[in-house]
Amino acid sequence: MPELPDITVYVEAMRARIVGHRLNRVVVRSPFLLRSVEPPLSAVHGAMVNEVRRVGKRIAIGVAGNLWLVLHLMIAGRLHWDIAAPKLTGRNLQAIFEFDHGWLWLTEAGTQRRAALHVAAGETGLNALGAGGLEPLETDLAGFSAALRSANHTLKRALTDPHIFSGIGNAYSDEILHRAQLSPIAMTRKLSEADIARLHDAISATLREWTERLRADAAGAFPEKVTAFRPGMAVHGRYGQPCPRCGAPVQRIRYASNETNYCAVCQTGGRLLADRAISRLLHADWPRTLDELEALRKR
Repeated sequence: MPELPDITVYVEAMRARIVGHRLNRVVVRSPFLLRSVEPPLSAVHGAMVNEVRRVGKRIAIGVAGNLWLVLHLMIAGRLHWDIAAPKLTGRNLQAIFEFDHGWLWLTEAGTQRRAALHVAAGETGLNALGAGGLEPLETDLAGFSAALRSANHTLKRALTDPHIFSGIGNAYSDEILHRAQLSPIAMTRKLSEADIARLHDAISATLREWTERLRADAAGAFPEKVTAFRPGMAVHGRYGQPCPRCGAPVQRIRYASNETNYCAVCQTGGRLLADRAISRLLHADWPRTLDELEALRKR
């Protein structure tokens, strides 16, 4: 799922291309995409674009008449831009936004259609679509600490909960926790003040660093290589590969369709966290440390 750095670069690319231009029409090709009925989608046809902004993991396009088109890309949604119209034959094509000088279109890979488009009226309607989490790059340490401790969750859950923090998902939470050298299952109300300060710094450094890297990768072009797995990431998507800090193999916790990656040496004091699928299989034989894991592999 595109997260704060990816969405920020998308928004900047769209601002440069569509603000001040007319949105001629929107063609929705998937019956699952449009999630609102009032105002109608036709209300934005012919309107001038005034603004593009990020709202959590959503992209909001503001047009004349105080209306907003709000896109949530979810896991597999991606945006594309060209001065020529897209081919209409692709099964992944979900929506086309025709402007007076080019086309923006949405594709969604896979068979599950999770991407969403809303039409919202005014700031009130736009804000109603947000989850209300704090902006992590705009929150001071005191506000961050209060939000983090507002409920007793694991760090992984707290960082990825949009009601607590805005724009952080599975990929960058892994990177943030590795940088902060904190366990993904550490409980928020058991963290020390030093832990929280280190986490606050890690969030800022990680999100700013990756935003700059993605800007540099795009080099002014419309971002086309938006993915949760990027070369240069420390742990996310790097199961079994060496940690760039200590060289130990990156570990994982798998649950449902998601995976958390971490370094046992850097983040959990050498302790392996139970991977639900494997621990159910091995039961008492589940290795607790990297040494036990290595011995198990040699049997």
